[in-house]
Amino acid sequence: MDLRSELLKSIWYAFTALDVEKSGKVSKSQLKVLSHNLYTVLCIPHDPAALEEHFRDDDDGPVSSQGYMPYLNKYILDKVRNNVFLCTFVKENVDELCWTLTAKKNYRPEGKCVLPGKDAFRLWCLFIFLSEDRYPLVIIPDEVEYLLKKLCMAMSVELNCVELEDFISQDSVQQNGFIVWAFLEMMNSGKLMRGIAKETISMAIEEVYREIVGDVLKEGYLWKKGQLRRNWIERWFTLRPSTLIYFTSEDRKDRKGNIQLDGNCCVEVLPDRDGKRCMFCLKTLTKTYELSASDTKQRQEWTTAIQTATRLHVEGKTSLHKDLKLKRREQREQREKRREAKEQELQRLRALQEERERKMAELELLKEAQRQAQALLEQDELRRRQQHEQLQQALEIQLKEAEEARASMQAEMALKEAEAERQRKRIKELEAMQQRLEEALQQEIKARQDEEAFRYAQARLLAEEEEKMKALMSLREEQEEYIQRAQREKQEKILSLITHPSVRALRFHQKYLNLCSEDEQRSYRKLRQASTNVKHWNVQMNRLMHPIGPGEKRPSGSGSFSSFRIPSQKDPGLRMRQKSDEQDEESKENMESRGGCESDRRLSTNGDMEIP
Repeated sequence: MDLRSELLKSIWYAFTALDVEKSGKVSKSQLKVLSHNLYTVLCIPHDPAALEEHFRDDDDGPVSSQGYMPYLNKYILDKVRNNVFLCTFVKENVDELCWTLTAKKNYRPEGKCVLPGKDAFRLWCLFIFLSEDRYPLVIIPDEVEYLLKKLCMAMSVELNCVELEDFISQDSVQQNGFIVWAFLEMMNSGKLMRGIAKETISMAIEEVYREIVGDVLKEGYLWKKGQLRRNWIERWFTLRPSTLIYFTSEDRKDRKGNIQLDGNCCVEVLPDRDGKRCMFCLKTLTKTYELSASDTKQRQEWTTAIQTATRLHVEGKTSLHKDLKLKRREQREQREKRREAKEQELQRLRALQEERERKMAELELLKEAQRQAQALLEQDELRRRQQHEQLQQALEIQLKEAEEARASMQAEMALKEAEAERQRKRIKELEAMQQRLEEALQQEIKARQDEEAFRYAQARLLAEEEEKMKALMSLREEQEEYIQRAQREKQEKILSLITHPSVRALRFHQKYLNLCSEDEQRSYRKLRQASTNVKHWNVQMNRLMHPIGPGEKRPSGSGSFSSFRIPSQKDPGLRMRQKSDEQDEESKENMESRGGCESDRRLSTNGDMEIP
């Protein structure tokens, strides 16, 4: 728990004390007074206009705790730094201010008061320190018992646990815990401290207050050896987690020195000398302090306390009891977890016991049902035997009928086998015929592929001739341009030499295109004839591929192949195809011979042409 949280707990009591109507809101004037007093006790420069500036947009009505908290955090608590205000800021003054405001409203001891006001204030501070970190502030019974045990140890008496159990057993305490006013009322009742003097109680409360709230690990008289005069002087020492302060007397008014503790400090026990016993020394980086206790027990307690303070400083902890409080809280959480786990285990065991009893009852019911089922089973066995005999007789009759049916089936199967043999022979014949038809179809396909190749070759030749003609036309254009730049006298002769071969080449290409168109027409006629033949073969195949069902009888007549006729040499379709093939070969030879003659003629013409 940091300094901000400790201050907020005390200021929360002051704010609730100003809330007279218990509506959760306080007027601005009262908050101004509270803020001014907090500025004073926290040694912060006053800022009277900050509150008005913060609540400028609000009306003149009261302010809730949620509305005051931003101002408190920004203008007051954010300015408090423990390291900065350590010389001037005293937390006890803040606690006294908040106690003064809240005690006027809430602390009204009835009857014979056991606690004076100073002791009530210290118990209130102890309550705030040990309370839980939630609002409204309460303290759990375990922490109350811990505080009472500390008080009893300081007074060297035993705690009256019976009276404490009576207070803790109340329903409100069991559900929510102790509030501070119920705790002070319990302490004022005198039942827990019966027979103990008020002075003793006050001294014990002050000791526990200084130990827990003031972070005093140990204090008392020790003999200290001087650094210059080397004489032994009795001083009052107060040990905190980071410092060891010594005063002239126990009233702590005349401070004589301060020893800073860190990780480099160590404590060593010294042998008795110079007439002093129970000696020990505290070594720092700069000095060594020789000390002497009253007895061996006190020396052991002091050395242990100094080692504890050094350890807390090294671990970065500012308070031993804050650390102990966190450990107690962790232990309570672990106990609560173990208790819940134990309760769950008990519930599981009870459930298992109930399940076991239920299963035992079910087992008894099963045994009774088994006995009844045994009787029914015997009756069923007798009835089943009778039914078995009747069934055996019926099966014997059915077996005879099955043997007769088997014999008839065997005779029928023999007939089916013979019919199947005939069908297999027919299938073989059809397969042979299909193979011959496929060969003929392959020949037809090959013929069509040859025609396609020839057509592609003609198209390629035509494209080449077109390219040549384009080249000639470009050459002619170039020659015309050249002739225009030449001399005017040679123009007619060069033009006649260039134009005459070109005209003859154009005529030759025109004739060649006519021949190619005639070849294309003949190829188209051949393709149409081939498609007609393929349709004819498809019709024949469809007639042959008639499905044969099992047990189907062979039709009477001239056989399976009477409707199919293989084309012979006298077939008109076949004669037309052969004739078209012969015409194609003749046209191809004529075209090649013409192409050779024309190429020779062009070469001879080009050889005679002169280019200037």
